[in-house]
This record gives sequence, C-alpha cells and structure tokens, in this order.
Amino acid sequence: MAASAIDLTKTYGTGDTAVRALDGVSVGIEARQFTAIMGPSGSGKSTLMHLLAGLDAATSGRVFLGDTELTGLSDKALTLLRRRQVGFVFQAFNLLPTLTAGANIRLPLDLAGRGADPVWEREIIDGLGLSDRLGHRPGELSGGQQQRVALARALVTRPAVIFADEPTGALDSTTGAEVLALLRRSVDEWGQTVVMVTHDANAATVADRVLLLADGQLAGEILDPDTDAVLAAVRDLGRA
Repeated sequence: MAASAIDLTKTYGTGDTAVRALDGVSVGIEARQFTAIMGPSGSGKSTLMHLLAGLDAATSGRVFLGDTELTGLSDKALTLLRRRQVGFVFQAFNLLPTLTAGANIRLPLDLAGRGADPVWEREIIDGLGLSDRLGHRPGELSGGQQQRVALARALVTRPAVIFADEPTGALDSTTGAEVLALLRRSVDEWGQTVVMVTHDANAATVADRVLLLADGQLAGEILDPDTDAVLAAVRDLGRA
C-alpha cells in the first residue's frame, strides 16, 4: 500500500462542542493507482487526506505512508518525510508569487537540500507543456498554467503519493479537464500514486477508485467509476 489508515479517529474540540470529523476509518491506498475521495460537505474528506499526508495528527488510530508509521513521529521527522515522499496540489495553487515557475517547481528540492534529476525534471516539464513558461512568475500565467506548475512541483521529487485537494476547483471546465488528464497521465505513464479529494462527479470518473465518506465513516467505494454511478452514490449519501 502507498498509504493506509487503521481505525482512524479525529476529534476537534472538547466536551459538548466536540466534533468527530473521522470515526474509526480503516482504508488502504493502492500504489500506482488514482483514488478519489468523495462525500457530502462535512463528511471528513479533507480531514482524511490531511491525516494520510501527515499534515495533521489523528486523535487515535494509526497512519502509514508506505511502511513508515506516521503516528507518533516528531514534527521534524514528519516535515522531512513529507519533503521526500509526498507531493501536494491544492485548489489555490499555493505558488510563491515572487519566484519564477522554474523556481517554484524546484522549491521542494531546495527545501530538502537535494539536487534535481535533470532527466526526470525535463520529462515532467516537457510533459506538462511548461518549457516556455519557466521564466514567468505566477501572476504572468493563466490559472491552468499555474496548476500545471503546481503539479510539476508535486512531481519533481518523485513522491510516494501525490495528494490533490479539489485541484480543479478554481478552474473552468476545459482547463480542469486538462489538469485531470495530466494527473491521470502521472499515474499511467509516470507510475505515481494520486489521492484526490473532490466534490465533482465528473472529476471522480478519472480515478480508478472512488472512496465514499459520510459522517466521518467509510460508506462504500466504486471501482472503475462512471458519472452515473458516482452521482447516484452521492445522492444516496445525501439522503442517508
């Protein structure tokens, strides 16, 4: 498994105001597969992703990235692990506005004190159509180009898992479809593992598997999803 969770629970707050965002979730994320996570608002989608990625700590339960257990690691150890093994793509792109596209792409390597693999770097830059944009700053790029830079930044370290949080949420449908196709390509051609949180049924159909969450619990899964199956499942969760 590229990532996994055992009996994962996350509670925010205490006493009468406590909210249980995740309630005993156990799940495995297959390597070199594209997994989407869906569910109603407040179902625990982003919480699950943040825990699997080591961005937040569980209240109870265990989390693994590959064979490494994240539970109980120090903040420093978690930071180092994320730099080496995790890539992130966010709705808001999260690019540094003062850096060029090329510098933004290399940022994870710089933070980790690692040099780039020039062959791999060139492959993803060319594959994502960014060769003529490396000297541009984010403000000089379209939304789709910025998200491609963010994806290149996530790929450049050859991470164990790429976590994508609503990666098409700030894009128009055409540009969003292009970004989804590139995520799909990163799995099929480059052997990456992608975990994507989305509310968009069409986006979820790009995945190999859709995990369904409701009220902080795993409520099912869809393999080889199509739009009708995803929409029906989400409707059923909304009625539950």
